[in-house]
Amino acid sequence: MISILQFKASNTAMERQNSELYLRNCQIMMENERLRKKAQRLNQENQALLSELRRKLAAINAKRKPEFEGDMGSSSASDQMEANKRQALE
Repeated sequence: MISILQFKASNTAMERQNSELYLRNCQIMMENERLRKKAQRLNQENQALLSELRRKLAAINAKRKPEFEGDMGSSSASDQMEANKRQALE
């Protein structure tokens, strides 16, 4: 049988271990909260950068569109001139 002294010593060791585990758990929860907030800030920053990138790409595409249409127009004009030359030769 376990003596009273052994039981008290065992109980004290368990209480100490329980206290250590409790403190470690509190530290982990605090670190988890800190990391959650950091992840949230990084996500917000990422969303802002993505939005800025999309705005810049839209501006670039808006500038390129008239140039592209102009190139097609000149290409069509040169195609038309070639067709006119062929007709004149026939």
